Amino acid sequence: MSACLQNIVRHIVVGTLLGWLGASFPAVAQQTAPKSLTFGIVPQQSASRLVETWGPLLAEISRRSGVTLIFRTAPTIPVFEERLGKADYDLAYMNPYHYVVFHKASSYQAFAKEQDRKIKGILVVKKDSPYRKPADLAGKVVVFPAPAAFAASILPQAEFSRLKIAIKAKFVASHDSVYRAVASGLQDAGGGIQRTFEAPPPAIRNALRVLAETPAYTPHAVAAHSRVPPETVARVFAAMASLAGDATGQRLLAPLSFKGFTTVRDADWNDIRALNIDLLGH
Repeated sequence: MSACLQNIVRHIVVGTLLGWLGASFPAVAQQTAPKSLTFGIVPQQSASRLVETWGPLLAEISRRSGVTLIFRTAPTIPVFEERLGKADYDLAYMNPYHYVVFHKASSYQAFAKEQDRKIKGILVVKKDSPYRKPADLAGKVVVFPAPAAFAASILPQAEFSRLKIAIKAKFVASHDSVYRAVASGLQDAGGGIQRTFEAPPPAIRNALRVLAETPAYTPHAVAAHSRVPPETVARVFAAMASLAGDATGQRLLAPLSFKGFTTVRDADWNDIRALNIDLLGH
């Protein structure tokens, strides 16, 4: 796509979004556009790994949008939840359950999600383990990132419950911690998602195999707090949407295994709401 055509598309996208975002954020329509915004990333992996994968991407979105995005995360998923509850982040990449909760509790409004992706939970075991099906894990320790980690914790546990398989659930710090614990033989099995399962070093990744998958749901949301002006959200989204259209953007998306970003409606997460989950008391 030529630079000229990219600019035309970007202006069309911004113009279209302003009407929708103005309705979504009526209280902030007249605010002055901020020069920088904090962008919180759910800590599915270590902070160093998140900086490595998200840092260059956020820098490019900043360059294209003219809005400086400041990388933020949290030491654990529960701390990330606390910060969402206090609306500490201007923008945030959060799991679908978090979005349903903090859209209602903290006035976050989704404006983007990963393109062409549904999210599934996976169960991983050590490659040479004897386990061949979920029922083989009855009575075993299964590790998960955090109680409210949607695909990696909630969905696998729901499947165990549906199949009436009793396990011993244990929670660790992150997806990476799950994979390390299982690969080393410290735990029998663990919950994760395909994208983070592809991220560990080969020594860990090659020591594991996927035992089972859960049904698929709407993926993580990229959401803005209601204090962020709609014009600013539109500029950020236009920059994000443009990434898939050129080699630079594709190169920066590749470490996350993202094809790109697409626009959304709040109703896209009604499949999550239909589960009637309440782990955080909101």
